[in-house]
Amino acid sequence: MESLIKIPQFFLWGFLFLGFFVILTISVPFCLKKCPYGHFLSKKDNIVIIGFCILLLVLGILRVQISEFNIANDKLSKLNDKGQVVMTGVISDEPDIRDTYQKINVKVLDSIILVTTNRYPEYAYLDKIKITGKLETPTETEDFSYKNYLMKDGIYSVMGFPKIELLSKEHSYNIYSYLYEKILFFKQEIRESIQHNFSPPQSSILEGTILGDNGAMTNDLKNKLNITGLRHVIAVSGTHVVILSSIIMSLLLAIGLWRNQAFYIAVIFICVYIVLTGLPASGLRAGIMGVLYLLSQKLGRQSMGIRVIVLACAAMLVLKPLLLFYDVGFQLSFLAVIGLIYLEPSFKKIIKIFTKDKAENLVGIISTTFAAQVFTLPIMVYNFGNISFVSPITNLLILPIVYWLMVSGFLTAILGVLFNNLGWIISFPCWLLLTYFVKVIDFFSQPWMAKTIANISWIWLAASYIIIIFATRLLNSSRLNKFF
Repeated sequence: MESLIKIPQFFLWGFLFLGFFVILTISVPFCLKKCPYGHFLSKKDNIVIIGFCILLLVLGILRVQISEFNIANDKLSKLNDKGQVVMTGVISDEPDIRDTYQKINVKVLDSIILVTTNRYPEYAYLDKIKITGKLETPTETEDFSYKNYLMKDGIYSVMGFPKIELLSKEHSYNIYSYLYEKILFFKQEIRESIQHNFSPPQSSILEGTILGDNGAMTNDLKNKLNITGLRHVIAVSGTHVVILSSIIMSLLLAIGLWRNQAFYIAVIFICVYIVLTGLPASGLRAGIMGVLYLLSQKLGRQSMGIRVIVLACAAMLVLKPLLLFYDVGFQLSFLAVIGLIYLEPSFKKIIKIFTKDKAENLVGIISTTFAAQVFTLPIMVYNFGNISFVSPITNLLILPIVYWLMVSGFLTAILGVLFNNLGWIISFPCWLLLTYFVKVIDFFSQPWMAKTIANISWIWLAASYIIIIFATRLLNSSRLNKFF
């Protein structure tokens, strides 16, 4: 709410005291009186819930205002658009390397600058550099706010192609930075192994699928993936990890493991995968949502699962409140999990009518895919304006091979790192899967198979989710459940 409407402090403090008053004057005396003898009365329960809702809403707004205050008083951003500056800092994350340039996060004092520079020379995590150039405020247009996109990650200043002087490659470590550097080193070794064993576009697809690395991907390939609705497959997104989590669980259960055993193995797999991608913020959020989805399945109760998800999202927003409106990945992660909790069971029952309890694993993949896509499609269309008419078909063709593509890709890449040519020897199964992937996107990437819509109204977005929620409640109703 605070991100959309500015609320004066006077009203906030008034609502804060109102929330405390409702909770203290109604719930506390009532608890002291009634707890030993029975349950609370429903009306007073509702009043207490309203009190807590008011309290949490106000605290959330205050947290956003604190974040906005910190942004407005950032010392480095005050130098934006005011001429040339000379600064010394440390590269605080893995450089994002593209075809002709690279982007690096440079930490100066307590602020981070996003620096765009030439492809070479290459820089590394924790390198100490001196930059000379102009600090600028990130751009904003009618279609996209780069400022808000970076602001959610604590970046308020950018610098384009400055003069850079490498001061030191001797890194000072704490435990976190030491482990993170080793992870990035191993990730680079895997990347080089992939590029050694596969040629583009297969190598680009595999890098994106197992490492979440899209830097080497050509614009033509990106456009084909957008048309076919398969871009999410080669990105470390919440939707990707959640779907992958469900697929892993289905496969582990299919080979005869108990649900508890499958849960722990799947969680370990996701954690290893997120670490291997270099622990990006988007990957961490995706991993959290994936683990929470598995936890909701393990608990076996829909209501309990959704409470865990909501609490986790609330905890993330306490740390970074701007994620809610400015991070599409966060929105997609949350919505994908909601879709799998509420919609996937109904889809599975409907599909089983036609399959007659055959191909259980395939049924799980299909129901998972459609449930996640139904809940994430409106947000995707609203933010990117791209509608793929063939997305359901392409996802059905590709998602069943994602697990095996990742397994064979990991084996090929890791063995290539350890034993050099051994990776090439066992790369044939992975090459077959990648060739199939490329053939699918080539066949389904005709321009008429997707449509781009500009300036989509938020009213359309709200109406879409009202319809989805109504349809989901209808599918979960007792009458339909008896029918299925």
